[in-house]
Order: sequence, then structure tokens, then C-alpha cells
Amino acid sequence: MIHVFVYGTLKKGQPNHYRMLDPANGTVHFLASARTVEKHPLVIADKHNVPFLLNVPGKGQHVHGEIYRVDTRMLEFLDAFERVPSMYQRTLLKLVVEKWVGGGGEEEAAPSEGSVVEAYVYSTTTYKPEWPALPNYESYDSQGDHGLEYVTREARD
Repeated sequence: MIHVFVYGTLKKGQPNHYRMLDPANGTVHFLASARTVEKHPLVIADKHNVPFLLNVPGKGQHVHGEIYRVDTRMLEFLDAFERVPSMYQRTLLKLVVEKWVGGGGEEEAAPSEGSVVEAYVYSTTTYKPEWPALPNYESYDSQGDHGLEYVTREARD
């Protein structure tokens, strides 16, 4: 099982979270809420208002998100969904645990609040030159005050 950190539309309560709950895509277990150790720009960009974590460590905010334990099939689904490697890259990132819940029947040592763990994240090094100058956020919500509601893939057709 592999740990994945999600910060955008795949988080609980966001438009694509249901995709992680579909057993046809694989197995997933919520483990923790966390934030990035290093600052990164989290921007909302393109005509569909997609959240992007720019792989520019040291700039932006400490981004809040969720850590999940996923199986190989779910990881393959997420790679395809996130269009790795053309749109995003999956890289290891250090995270500060905010609240560890654990679960899923597999015993893991529960890290304490404030401890540092690693998980894969989908970030991008390929972006338009103006994206780093966009407003950046520490936490993404499709219905947030920013007024940039995510356009689902189904609505794009």
C-alpha cells in the first residue's frame, strides 16, 4: 500500500472525491489530515478552474490536504486520472501530520501530531508563465470565496 496526499478536487467534500470511493478503481483508506512541510503555490488555473500544486518549493503556502493509503490499482487509476506525466508528476513530498486517523484494517504506527511523514503528491512543473503570479491558497475548496468553481469533466463535454 502506498500513501498519497490529495489537496484539491479529490479531497473529502470536493467534486472528484467519489472517484476514490469507487471500488472498481481500487482500494483507499483515509489516514490523516496534513500540510506540506515546505511552502508550495496552490493555484486555480485554466478555463476549468483546476487546482494545481506547482512544484516550486519555498514559494506560496503550507498546503493543507489529506493522506490516503491506496493499493496499486488505485494508484494506477490516480495516475491516469491526473494524466501523469503530461499534466502532473507524482513525486514524494514531506508532510506535517495534523490529525492521524488511520484505519483500513492494516496496522500502522500512528505518527503523532506534528510529526513528519512522506506521501506521493500530484504536482506540476509544466505550467503557463503567469500561473506563479496567480493567487495561491493554503487549502482548496471548489466552492470557496475565490469564486472559481471547478468545472467537472462531465460538464466539459
